[in-house]
Amino acid sequence: MSEAKKSDWDLRRDIVLVSRWMYDRQLVVAKDGNVSCRSGDGSFLMTPSGCCKGTVAEDDLVRVDMEGRVLSGSRKPTSEIVMHIAAYRARPDVSAIVHAHPITAVALSVAGITMAQCVVPETVIVFGQIPTAPYATATTPAMATALEGIVETADAIVLDRHGSLTLGRDVFDAFYKLEMLEHAAKITHAARLVGEVRSLPPDEVQRLLEVRQKLGITGPVHVDPKHCNLCGLCPGPPGKQRGTARPAPVESPTGSDY
Repeated sequence: MSEAKKSDWDLRRDIVLVSRWMYDRQLVVAKDGNVSCRSGDGSFLMTPSGCCKGTVAEDDLVRVDMEGRVLSGSRKPTSEIVMHIAAYRARPDVSAIVHAHPITAVALSVAGITMAQCVVPETVIVFGQIPTAPYATATTPAMATALEGIVETADAIVLDRHGSLTLGRDVFDAFYKLEMLEHAAKITHAARLVGEVRSLPPDEVQRLLEVRQKLGITGPVHVDPKHCNLCGLCPGPPGKQRGTARPAPVESPTGSDY
């Protein structure tokens, strides 16, 4: 069922469930992180400011409009509402957003290690690549500015020194993308501990993108020419071409493994 067709209670229940999953898996701690989703009337439900995601309840959620004005609810919306609104404005195809603080992904960003390279096959299939947004002071309008030029083309973003932002067709889709982002970060970290991290060769990247198309995975594919080998601009060994053109996405079927 699409988010637009779900009842208010169903949407609230979904946000609460995902919030508790995040807390239980230590993807957030204390009062970190926030979750939001679109309602059928064009407004948004989101977790309130200063709430623990492990104990948040349906009645705690706040309804806001696209300008951030509170329409209902007794609490203040998350202080990072500017980031959610900026993402929704840039992506009318997105119905839910999850912001978390995954430990390994954040640690990589602190160390200056990008996740934009094509290393894990499943990451290429689902995301293409995972870009890192520049550092911005939390809770300020700078957070929205940092997403410009990135959120339009990415469903999973590392926020430098801060956390992650994942976007989906519903809150579960956004949460699963968060899990995949952190899983890829853990693999990257573990690989760096034992040896050199080897990027996938361009011809295999192309095959994986073709798999993405066959699976019907929609959504944009972000390309960072400084780090990515999807677009052919990533610096590689002398005399070797990096990457090829990527196929356009098609409509997503129900029940895809990704």
